[in-house]
Amino acid sequence: MEFFCYHRDRRGSAAIRSELLQEHWSYMDGYATQMIARGPTFAADGATPTGSVHILDLPDSAAARAFAFDEPNYQAGAYRDVLLRRWRNTLGRTMWDFPGGREGGNRYLVLGLGAGEALDLPPQRDRDDLIAYGPLLSDDGAAWLGTAALLRAEDADEARAVLTSDRYADIEVHNWAFGGRPS
Repeated sequence: MEFFCYHRDRRGSAAIRSELLQEHWSYMDGYATQMIARGPTFAADGATPTGSVHILDLPDSAAARAFAFDEPNYQAGAYRDVLLRRWRNTLGRTMWDFPGGREGGNRYLVLGLGAGEALDLPPQRDRDDLIAYGPLLSDDGAAWLGTAALLRAEDADEARAVLTSDRYADIEVHNWAFGGRPS
């Protein structure tokens, strides 16, 4: 089962995140083979962390909850909340298979939150700019609750256009970067 996890930073958590960086990476190392995508989100300044995205293939919802809530930054109070949803890997690849590579261009997380009839499946965009893409689903996987995309785009407006804007209750666009230990 695939899961989308977005830990949102609480205000002023940069020092905690910095202090726990090695512990965070070590924790993530334990999930390396299950990772589909990962990486931090940033404020408009491009430097201030605002959250942490992880998309994983895990055995079940209990394993996903353990992953989300045992994470060192979460345990230390760095995050204000966690969005944890079942997800489906529409592209069928990991971020490491993204043809555009780790560098170059602006990268974004786009979250479209909604309910009811599923939208934007399949994606309405050139797949070459999509890093990860799929529906956010209920715990049982039966109900569509939105769409999550990681992509390369010129700017936030172009990133937002990956989704049908007038059909979602809310669309969030966050600056995002490939995550993991520096090479």
